[in-house]
Amino acid sequence: MRRREFLFGALAQTAARPNILWITCEDMGPHIGCFGDSFAKTPVLDGLAAKGLRYTRCWSNAPVCAPARTTIISGMYPPAIGAEHMRSLVPMGAGRKMFPQLLREAGYYTSNNSKEDYNIGLTGDVWNESSARAHWRNRGTGQPFFSVFNFVGTHESQIRTRPHEWKHSFEGVRVPAYHPDTPEVRKDWAQYYDNIEVMDGWAGKILKELETDGLLDDTIVFFYSDHGSGMPRNKRWPYDSGLRVPLILHVPDKFRGLRPAEYRAGATTERLISFVDLAPTVLHLAGVPKPAYHQGQAFIGREKARSHVFGFRGRMDERYDLVRSAFDGRYVYLRQYMPHKIYGQHIAYMFETPTTAVWKQRYDEGKLNGAQKAFWETKPHEELYDTRSDRDEVTNLAAKEPGVLRRMRAALDEWILSSGDRGFLPEAELHLDSRPYDVRKVKAMADVAASGVAGEGALQAGLRDADSAVRYWAAMGHLIRKRSDGLAPIMRSDPSPSVRAIAAEAVGRYGSSVEAAEAASVLVELGDMTKHGVHVAMLALNGLEAMGPRADSVRARIRELPVRMPKMPGRTEGYVNNLKQKLVRS
Repeated sequence: MRRREFLFGALAQTAARPNILWITCEDMGPHIGCFGDSFAKTPVLDGLAAKGLRYTRCWSNAPVCAPARTTIISGMYPPAIGAEHMRSLVPMGAGRKMFPQLLREAGYYTSNNSKEDYNIGLTGDVWNESSARAHWRNRGTGQPFFSVFNFVGTHESQIRTRPHEWKHSFEGVRVPAYHPDTPEVRKDWAQYYDNIEVMDGWAGKILKELETDGLLDDTIVFFYSDHGSGMPRNKRWPYDSGLRVPLILHVPDKFRGLRPAEYRAGATTERLISFVDLAPTVLHLAGVPKPAYHQGQAFIGREKARSHVFGFRGRMDERYDLVRSAFDGRYVYLRQYMPHKIYGQHIAYMFETPTTAVWKQRYDEGKLNGAQKAFWETKPHEELYDTRSDRDEVTNLAAKEPGVLRRMRAALDEWILSSGDRGFLPEAELHLDSRPYDVRKVKAMADVAASGVAGEGALQAGLRDADSAVRYWAAMGHLIRKRSDGLAPIMRSDPSPSVRAIAAEAVGRYGSSVEAAEAASVLVELGDMTKHGVHVAMLALNGLEAMGPRADSVRARIRELPVRMPKMPGRTEGYVNNLKQKLVRS
């Protein structure tokens, strides 16, 4: 059937199509009663689950809001379109539309109340209304709706809001193995649960409005969070604890034909799904064909269940990183492409949470055990965790389960290549429209670099490659191995400022004192965003901080670096200043 004929037929049957309601919240893992955590009282969500289906293996793909929301709205993996970095902004791509646009074209009224926060630019009219006033009640008579209501009260920022009157006892809260057991940590976790209870009441208000309007029997309801809890080492990290979210689906009897096969009132399913599947699922429910560029699949319908779901981490605010992860329902596998960096890089926003500050303080004082101190140290290249026996993902089985490791490694490799992961490009080069990209070739060099062992011949050849991304990872391989041989000429004259920045960091940290002084001068020059752009400036300032006292010769020049420029790209305002202030204080 041609698309025009399909839409004509769908519009003629508007009354028969379901309304779709999304109730969402932020920064919350499956810490509600119906998912087995009774510390917070959530009668509304538990009641919804008693009538619907709970997905116990849902991953958000990204462990932070903007990339997670980008996954949802685009139906694509953000690394595939260069949109993985926090608060970046890239085009979605010619001929592609955000899925609410496709619903609008099919006659749906689309409303969003109210957060957007995408890493891709809006194209055309995505929503009929997106604001704090947006509501299905503003639609035309008899028009089906897709409405989103998002609750921000569980956000990371609300965990640390003071003053606060705690409802949950500090003594009763569970402290994960990786967090120090201190009053500050217990207060933050208890406040997190307090916020969940408030959110449950808010969800009840929306459902009551649906009932008041007589729409309960005509509306399919989803509830989910945008990623795991806002606590450090959950949020921003693509572990199960950072990516697993509660998802509840209620399909009324009127639309029982749209229910998945495993649907039973009050039932659970371990079917693996992730946020890239949400757009195709909603389109399926609305009777709208899935566009070819969608990389997810409807989890309601006949598509084969997934064997794995995947996660990613790119730049988090002002700090660069690259991590990819996979989950098969039991094992979580992570590959660290920048293992020379510590897990807990200093992100100014993250350090506003009391847990983060006291955790780092205890590390500096030598008062942490092995599981707790790992966050402040460099990373293994590969990690493997069994979520059945290791809820907190602190026992790395990579060296003990070679068969599982090989299987998970192969699954991740296939996903990276098949999705066209562009995250291996330096961020500054993601924005070069005409730049060719060979994901297989660049990833191969990144794999050699990140392994941290052998590969010297490949790294030396990589420094001479015509592709700047290959040279970038070849230089990164030297940095990971704590070597600087052959990099001084690269830092002086490579055509790519991103390559020069990584080469200069390696020379600055591991070269002679004379070479280090020159490297610091190169980095401070690259740190001028008005000359090289904000992405290169962030890369350079991160390198200067990594140099420590070896960058002392340029401290005065660092203080003079600009922190603003006309037409800041994306939504990067403040990141360079965060790095500069950290350098000035150190």
